[in-house]
Amino acid sequence: MITSSHSAIIGAMPLYLKQHSYGEFVFDWSWAQAYEQAGMPYYPKALCAIPFTPVQGPRLLVAPGEDMGAIRKILVSALKSLVSQNDLSSAHILFPEPDTLKEMQDQGFMLRDSVQFHWQNKGFENFEQFLFALTMKRRKNIRRERSLVAAENLSYRHVPGKAATASDWSFFYRCYENTYLEHQSSPYLSESFFQTLGRLMPEYLHLIIASKNGLPIASSLLVVDQQSSKAYGRYWGAIKHIPCLHFEVAYYQAIEYCISEGITSFEGGAQGEHKMARGFLPTTIQSAHWMADAQFGTAVKRFLEREHEGMAAYVNELEERSPLKSTTVSP
Repeated sequence: MITSSHSAIIGAMPLYLKQHSYGEFVFDWSWAQAYEQAGMPYYPKALCAIPFTPVQGPRLLVAPGEDMGAIRKILVSALKSLVSQNDLSSAHILFPEPDTLKEMQDQGFMLRDSVQFHWQNKGFENFEQFLFALTMKRRKNIRRERSLVAAENLSYRHVPGKAATASDWSFFYRCYENTYLEHQSSPYLSESFFQTLGRLMPEYLHLIIASKNGLPIASSLLVVDQQSSKAYGRYWGAIKHIPCLHFEVAYYQAIEYCISEGITSFEGGAQGEHKMARGFLPTTIQSAHWMADAQFGTAVKRFLEREHEGMAAYVNELEERSPLKSTTVSP
């Protein structure tokens, strides 16, 4: 955090001291193992990120009217000093805004690629028009999946955050928790977290709840930024198994919502090639990393150069399997 001579905050960055690498969506477990095999502790490390959120956004915060370039430079330099002065192994800035990456590179940070899958609204008037933009194979697959779910006679309730009740959030958490339990894991977040989220920022939230015979059985959560016209798929879960229900509640209902609201982009979360079959396209996102040990930093740099080439080839391969028609004409 940077303050002016009048003690006003003019620059800041979210920062965590971490003893592990869980919940980051940029995986450095192999770095930690190599570091420790060399006889050096990798943890704790410094992490600049928004917890559990693989979404690009501001990481170097500058007060309005201040010299943005100068303050960003100071923030990055101060982060490196903090790492060195406290004998930390490294600093990691996850999913920063693209226009800040050069400043990080200029100060020795290395960039790392990751691939996400985003849906883009091409001005679709309805879901059928979206389907027409897809190849026949993908169009038939989506219709088949939706018909399987439709045969269960489900109903769907779209609940804006401002209209969501404590009961709605309790049911959502029940679904969220059950997803973890089915995978023999424990949920990171508590019900009180989601209840608090619903109270503090309801205007950015949207719940989708599926019901069968009048009883709710599944739910998904979107975070919506109307200003940037983006929706972010965060969590989903169900208490009853129905084939393809995940695709319907987490993707197709969300796409219908984006079309009806005129939202231009829907980010379905980290990873998941299966999203391409549902109309999502690969997008490369970058994070920045700095290692305190120069020798290890050189090794990581070589690793990232090879990984970058591999990721570029991977994205090219994915783009060759695009779910979109090469040309699209309105029906």
